[in-house]
Amino acid sequence: MFRRLVWHLLQGNRVRMAVALLALTSGGAVVSALLNLNVSVNRQLSRQFRSLGANIVISVPSVAASATSTELIDVSVLPAVERSIPADTVLSPYLYLVAHTPSPNSHDVVVSGTWLDRITQLSPSWKISGASSLSHSDITHCLIGVNVSRELGLSVGSTVKLASRGRPQILSVSGIVDAGGSEDNQIFVNLPVAQKLANAESKIQLIQAAVPGSPEEIRRVQAHLRNALPNLSVKPIPQITEAEGKLLNRIRFAMVSTGVLILVLTVLCVLAVMAALAMERRKDVGLMKALGGSMQKVLRVFLAEVGILGLAGGLLGYFAGMFLSVWMGHRVFHASIAPRWEVLPITIAIMLAVAIAGALPLRLLANVRPAIILRGE
Repeated sequence: MFRRLVWHLLQGNRVRMAVALLALTSGGAVVSALLNLNVSVNRQLSRQFRSLGANIVISVPSVAASATSTELIDVSVLPAVERSIPADTVLSPYLYLVAHTPSPNSHDVVVSGTWLDRITQLSPSWKISGASSLSHSDITHCLIGVNVSRELGLSVGSTVKLASRGRPQILSVSGIVDAGGSEDNQIFVNLPVAQKLANAESKIQLIQAAVPGSPEEIRRVQAHLRNALPNLSVKPIPQITEAEGKLLNRIRFAMVSTGVLILVLTVLCVLAVMAALAMERRKDVGLMKALGGSMQKVLRVFLAEVGILGLAGGLLGYFAGMFLSVWMGHRVFHASIAPRWEVLPITIAIMLAVAIAGALPLRLLANVRPAIILRGE
């Protein structure tokens, strides 16, 4: 009997039911699209910001560094750093020094010692022409900045001789770096070469790490590193982390505001439809009461009807929202957005809550008196 009543009510006024279902489906589509975009866009933006380079720098504290300009870090800290960071973090040590090239083209150049095979991972936005795969231990090859290549007249395959502290080193140019910054004025060598030139075996100056994830996740990694390395300074690069945090917060605020506005409009639409239905069903409710039905049972029938509408609106809205999020990802964010099934239960729960909130006018049916309805008043 209960199912028949619910089915009868759903078919009683198909136009108004269609309007309510359309409102719930539209609201569910927008909500599911925004939820899917919120997760996917955050990850896409995190990947984009990782392409800008490292976001955490580990170095000697400024107080210790000011005491002596030659204060360096022992390479033995690298295992402790690797244990404190996520597995997909790109990590590379650095040692800087000033070397000179012999006559006739004598120039002082900044030499950056690092792991050459990590450069493209740590700074994927750099343009490196002619570079081939290099290893940590390769002491015969180097990468040179585009400005250095012009000043010294070097190209890929050329030979460059560097000297520092009376220690010469002959290297073959494997690639030319075009980073658009100060890196264009540097020569990049593998760490053992820089340590030999600086007479600082087993020493490094700082460690750069590109930690994936949100700003909150980066701060957690920073806290782990500070606990593991109490004698070193662990600082984020503010230009990257702050910009990422501000952009993500703005996008999240815009999405939440839009979602709340859509939900409010959906509730008002369902509220108007249910108010009209409540006026039309006064006779049905009066007849049910006259036949001995309690108001709780009557309201249970109407709530079941509303619940079915909310469930259907959530399901239809989810699939429409996935299509909408994929379209918005390509057109607005220029990114590939994948549908996420975890958004489905959230969308259904929200639309059920919206449908129930919009069914408040049905409580007016509790004031219906069977005697008045049976008299035709």
